[in-house]
Amino acid sequence: LMNAFFQLKHCLQENSFLNEADCELFLPFLEVKHFKARDFYLKEGRVCYDLGYINSGSFRTYYLNDDKEINTHFVFENNFVADYDSFLQQRPSKYYIQCLEDAEVVTFNLEALKFAYAESKNWERFGREMAEQSYIITMKRVESFLFLDGEQRYLQLVENEPAIFNRVPLYHIASYLGMERESLSRLRKKIAGK
Repeated sequence: LMNAFFQLKHCLQENSFLNEADCELFLPFLEVKHFKARDFYLKEGRVCYDLGYINSGSFRTYYLNDDKEINTHFVFENNFVADYDSFLQQRPSKYYIQCLEDAEVVTFNLEALKFAYAESKNWERFGREMAEQSYIITMKRVESFLFLDGEQRYLQLVENEPAIFNRVPLYHIASYLGMERESLSRLRKKIAGK
């Protein structure tokens, strides 16, 4: 159990300005959860009560459009998983978050985060930076559909997240890029042939 918490603490201290005291403050609120591939972290219509830090495994976020699953986000270990909008506003989500590989996640709820904000300026800053990061990811995604075609979106993904192709099935990646699986296969052959 402590090993699971240690990973989160290490990440927080390595990648932010949170110190030992800030992390200790948070320990009593943490919970470790295990998910099997295909389990749901969140379902549409439910409130996202927990923000999770992924120690191992991966998740995809998607929504349904005419019963078709449209992937919007993939997230892997050493990152946070949640529907931030639902989590922060405590309102029903429009998304599903599903486990792609068996996963271990350290979670905490909004009350824990608010407590940390009240106790430490560092946590307040951390929360603001997480919100900014979430906004940037969303804007990049929106702009990729506004300003890039399918091939450009694919090449951007290859450049920015090459490991995704080893861990996420091609049909999920195709949906994420806004194309059919066959179109993605043809595009990959075409680019490989250049």
